[in-house]
Amino acid sequence: MSTTAEAPTADSSSGAEVPLVELRGVGKSYGNIIALKDINLRVGAGEVTGVLGDNGAGKSTLIKIIAGLHKPTEGQLLVDGKPTEFNSPKDALKVGIATVYQDLAVVSLMPVWRNFFLGNELRKKGFLKSLDINGMRATTISELKKMGIDLPDVDAPIGSLSGGQRQCVAIARAIFFGARVLILDEPTAALGVKQSGMVLRYITAAKEQGFGVIFITHNPHHAHMVGDHFVLLNRGQQKLDCSFGEITLEQLTQEMAGGNELEALSHELGRT
Repeated sequence: MSTTAEAPTADSSSGAEVPLVELRGVGKSYGNIIALKDINLRVGAGEVTGVLGDNGAGKSTLIKIIAGLHKPTEGQLLVDGKPTEFNSPKDALKVGIATVYQDLAVVSLMPVWRNFFLGNELRKKGFLKSLDINGMRATTISELKKMGIDLPDVDAPIGSLSGGQRQCVAIARAIFFGARVLILDEPTAALGVKQSGMVLRYITAAKEQGFGVIFITHNPHHAHMVGDHFVLLNRGQQKLDCSFGEITLEQLTQEMAGGNELEALSHELGRT
């Protein structure tokens, strides 16, 4: 991974804010199969970028490139305005890019606090270096409260929480361990209305605290509720790139549903 200097906050030539993460003309091919082509994406501090698309649109490939799992075959990935190359997800984490996947990487039977520190456990000083259980419990409670999450018992197995609560714990965990950019992979896909609302509120809370959020979803209603900027992928290509003020929910839904293709099909079926 290339090393970068202290993160710039503004473009010295134009005064415009430099994105935390930017993709310029990024493409990804697997042999003769083109998964992504000419993708341009900007993720600013205190902004939610909604990336929409159906299954097979290229959302997963996009996540893997930004998260450092795969390298693009063309184009540039920039972090704080500087071209950057990741060799592994650890490189992405070092510059503050964290991904919260659908499976959340939690152990259902372990307490909430153990999952919060999974792989990053605190240890007491001394020869034995035993786990600092009280410290981890207190930190978990404190960090969750900062996000507005008030759990009655952090000793309860995380599997006993609702899907929305587990998502929020995973988001708070990523922020605590240094994330500046959160990639959320379909966080509301398997949730009901109430639980989805909980996750959307915490996405907004993260945005208000200055984090950049990439919200991957196939639900235009959820994207429009919290998004500041929208990118629509279709079969690996970018079909839409606009800000919140440039598109209504109805227009976003229409584009997501297929736009002109859907109208043509409706007309054809009507004629039949």
